[in-house]
Amino acid sequence: MPAPKVSVLMPTYNYGRFLGEAIESVLAQDFTDYELIIMDDCSADDSRAVAERWAGRHPRFRFEANPRNVGMVPNWNRCLAAARGVYIKFLFGDDKLAGPTALGQLVAMLENDPAVALAASGRIILDERSRPTDRWAPFGAAGRSPGKKAILQCLTRNANLIGEPSAVVFRRDKAARGFDESFQHLVDLEMWFHLLEQGDFAYTRQPLCCFRVHAGQQTKANAARQVGENEHGRLFRRYDKPWLREEASAGERFRMARNLARSAGRVQDATTAALAASYRQSVPALQQPVFWAAGEAGGLSRRLRRSLGKRLWRWYYSFSRSG
Repeated sequence: MPAPKVSVLMPTYNYGRFLGEAIESVLAQDFTDYELIIMDDCSADDSRAVAERWAGRHPRFRFEANPRNVGMVPNWNRCLAAARGVYIKFLFGDDKLAGPTALGQLVAMLENDPAVALAASGRIILDERSRPTDRWAPFGAAGRSPGKKAILQCLTRNANLIGEPSAVVFRRDKAARGFDESFQHLVDLEMWFHLLEQGDFAYTRQPLCCFRVHAGQQTKANAARQVGENEHGRLFRRYDKPWLREEASAGERFRMARNLARSAGRVQDATTAALAASYRQSVPALQQPVFWAAGEAGGLSRRLRRSLGKRLWRWYYSFSRSG
């Protein structure tokens, strides 16, 4: 078959109970120039049977099972290595696309602007029973941003404002080196930074994918072991380049210093603590109390908006179901 426009990559491990829903969301797309590659990492449940049942009926679907368990990030890279599309759309086996136009809308964000290396959308949060519980669009304003500005925004907030792999689409040729397997928790954000150094970022607040939150996720195990805290300093050091300090305002440098100091304190990382001190010293002493107060107020405002937004979303979902 000729190479497709987009490769939809679905790594899975023990997600058999969700996998059919994820596959059906791809089948429902009105954009059809795609291949779907399902890569199972030696699941102990019925994932293989579910995937083979679907793959046997559709020529655009390909199912592969690793001969041994390789782990989350190597499995992502196996998916990438098998892809033939111009664009890459990850969709994890426990997530799904939000509607029949989702894939076409995401692809158009790259097709319409050759300068864009990475595009992302907001997402609907699902529980284990596929009930919407929240809506996330943390990056902020929709539209195109310079890639390095997007990196700076994430580092200033110490957050993955771009989104999980199921929320993005990117150019395969710019991701040829693969995901860095030395990272476990911030591995997706490190790849987004790698892509954003090569091009711009396009964003829509419209939720085009559904991200499932459940007890079996690797991210929950990583959080319990403070993997993200350990990787924060290492990721920051990798992208602590001259352009970053030149682009960052004094207030942004102060916020990055505070975030680095907090991470360093939690995991006793002297190297990250020294980097935090370096950033803080670059901010005039008289301005630091002002930036501290602004940061506290901004954090409180974000928490209030998130709490209110979550309540409104749940009310809207309950109202629409009852109607």
